[in-house]
This record gives sequence, structure tokens and C-alpha cells, in this order.
Amino acid sequence: MIMTLKIRSIEKTDVDGFYELRNCSRAGANTLAMPFTSKENVAKMINRMTEEEGSISLVAELDGKLVGTAGLNIFKGRRRHSAALGISVHDDYQNQGIGTALMKALLDLADNWYDLKKIELEVYTDNEIAINLYKKFGFTIEGTLKCYAIRNGEYIDAYLMARIRP
Repeated sequence: MIMTLKIRSIEKTDVDGFYELRNCSRAGANTLAMPFTSKENVAKMINRMTEEEGSISLVAELDGKLVGTAGLNIFKGRRRHSAALGISVHDDYQNQGIGTALMKALLDLADNWYDLKKIELEVYTDNEIAINLYKKFGFTIEGTLKCYAIRNGEYIDAYLMARIRP
């Protein structure tokens, strides 16, 4: 059976799929999202993503199921040449190329349509899968953020990583 992966912009009708993804235990634990996000709050997030200027939000859809999300938030003013990147893949679809496909789409937009010079992100220091993905696309560690967030009752560090387009 051949599965078809489609990368597209997020739509307001993606609430159910985004809700499921936001509530995945592994995917959620590697974000700053709080557990047990309500559908109402997910709908508000999607509304902000679709309406906010300088926000680029994509989803990965595998045979009609939302399996990943990624986005860029372009900074303003003297930092308008750069953006913050976020990416999340559903627990059941990790290590299957979803993150790679989302990253390729985001970097194509960043480089060829928005002319962004620098893309930044934060990633927990123990999230080796994500760190390897970012390194594959030219991201390097610029620093360590100590006690960056609390997860499961413990403080966790994060790397600040960035990719500067040549």
C-alpha cells in the first residue's frame, strides 16, 4: 500500500488532527505545550496561525491524516531577516521522513520566497532525533539554555540552534 504525504498550509478545519497531535505524549513532551490541550484552545491557536502576519504554518498529511506540523514566525524590525522555527511529528509517525519533508518545505519558503538569512530554534538537549534532523539541514548549536523548561517535574536544558543561509 503506497501512502501519499502532502505538505500544505494549515487550515481552520484542521482542529481535530492538530488536537490529536498536540496531545501525543512524546511529541507534546518535546514542545513547550502543556498537557491536555483542549479543542477550544487548539482552535484558537489555529486561528492565530492562519491570521497572524509573519506566521507560516504547514501541516503534513498522510492519506488524509494530519501527522505533523511546522512553522516559521518571522521577526520584525531589525530582525526581519530571521525567524523562529517549530516542528512536531505525531508519535506514531516519527522516524518516517515526516520531519524531513516539513523541514524541506519550510527552508524552501525561508530561502526562496521570504529571503530569510537566519532560522533559529530551541530543542531539548535530550531530543536526539530532532537534533539530528536539524544538523542534517545545517543547523548548529549556538548555546545551551539552562533550566529552560519544566517537563515531568524536572527542569530540562535546551540548545539554541540556528542555520545561517550562505
